[in-house]
Amino acid sequence: MDIKKIFENNATWVNEKLGKDENYFKNLSKGQSPDILYIGCADSRVTAEELMGVSPGEAFVHRNIANMVPNTDLSSMSVIEYAVGHLKVKHVVVCGHYYCGGVKAAMESKDLGVLNPWLRNIRDVYRIYNDELNNINDEEARYKRLVELNVYEQCVNVLKTAVVQKAFRERGVSVHGWVFDIHTGKLIDLAVNTQKIVDSVREIYHLE
Repeated sequence: MDIKKIFENNATWVNEKLGKDENYFKNLSKGQSPDILYIGCADSRVTAEELMGVSPGEAFVHRNIANMVPNTDLSSMSVIEYAVGHLKVKHVVVCGHYYCGGVKAAMESKDLGVLNPWLRNIRDVYRIYNDELNNINDEEARYKRLVELNVYEQCVNVLKTAVVQKAFRERGVSVHGWVFDIHTGKLIDLAVNTQKIVDSVREIYHLE
């Protein structure tokens, strides 16, 4: 791609927005009050706003390899703290996708250098669900199931944080686990039960 083309696309986009509303950018600059915190994969094929059909200002977005939420990762923890504690989002979404390169890499026995500690978080998910996954004979089905289980465990990690626990108790913030199917373009709701997760982790991870 010619980088100059991006600036041409930007100029076209600006003109389209101003053509519909001459105050569009003036209003956009006043601040943000999104209802959704979206935590997704950095994969170039998975664009958060486009797949959800939302406009600028409607979703606070954080993306990394394989949509991870390690509680030791200051980047994702800072995003959650700001979005939930300060922006007061109503929903936290963890969205994975089938055929995720990060999940695939975690399923293979390869030394990937600096990526090793990051992918180890996904391998830990595999370890937790080892019996279930190893009973799936079809490799592609096992791969897709690990994507789903990884999303679920990242939802658990979200609910381990003090700011989310407090927001859940005080204003009913909800946590959702989704998977984007690249083959169909559809979003799949894994129907994560926020209350059930809170109840299951309360004894050990209760912070508020």
